[in-house]
Amino acid sequence: MLKEKIAGIIEDITKVGGVRLCALVSRDGIMLGKHAAGDFNEAWFAAMCATLLASAESAAVIIKVQSPEMVTIQSSDGTLIIMGAGDKILLTTLIDPSADMATVTATLREIAEDVGGSF
Repeated sequence: MLKEKIAGIIEDITKVGGVRLCALVSRDGIMLGKHAAGDFNEAWFAAMCATLLASAESAAVIIKVQSPEMVTIQSSDGTLIIMGAGDKILLTTLIDPSADMATVTATLREIAEDVGGSF
């Protein structure tokens, strides 16, 4: 049942225009599911995504600002978004540089809210 639920969420994310890669990662860095072309080290990727958001949250505490809802990494190849989806899950996507980031981000936020409410 859980595998089917994760597969359904991954499918919803891949339908968002401009998404080239997506993954659901636990907040402690375990890959739960992904859609990606090509091979990569899933364990390292999941661990680094969790570390990036956790580090941003820690930095926010240090400077006494609200915790970030997401971290973005931009390059000429695209934008990697790591977004919290509730207390247990991270939604990670690689967005094509030609995509409308405002629209993509808004749609991903809606999906993240749904995911957060279901885990």
